[in-house]
Amino acid sequence: MYVMYYSYSNTAQYAHYVFNTLDQDRSGLLSFEEFVTGLSVLSRGTIEEKLQWTFSLYDINGDGYITKEEMTEIVTAIYDLMGKIVEPMIDDDAIREKVERLFQKMDLNRDGVLTLDEFLDCCLRDEDIIRSMGVFDSNF
Repeated sequence: MYVMYYSYSNTAQYAHYVFNTLDQDRSGLLSFEEFVTGLSVLSRGTIEEKLQWTFSLYDINGDGYITKEEMTEIVTAIYDLMGKIVEPMIDDDAIREKVERLFQKMDLNRDGVLTLDEFLDCCLRDEDIIRSMGVFDSNF
């Protein structure tokens, strides 16, 4: 049932971002080594490694900073992926408000971008985020 839902949802944009995060050498091709490395981090990595991977997902252009625009793109892709299961009728204004709240919480020096240190600092102090990272844990 879970797989069926995702097969009918809009996965293309989110899949694009995940692919780019796994494609560490930015070749446009995903090697087996890159795939296994990413899977290993997500399934058996430390909380810090998982958060670093998540940071790289949000840092779309790979410049070491997450901008509000980048976060908006990822949050939009996540809502598109989840569809009405998460929040029915989510609109652009609601997404912008969510991103603003996240930046208020995470952007410690108020420079308009998130660094890896700011991201890690905030996430490591948030029990809900730490608990959500456990979703990736695997015993295989």
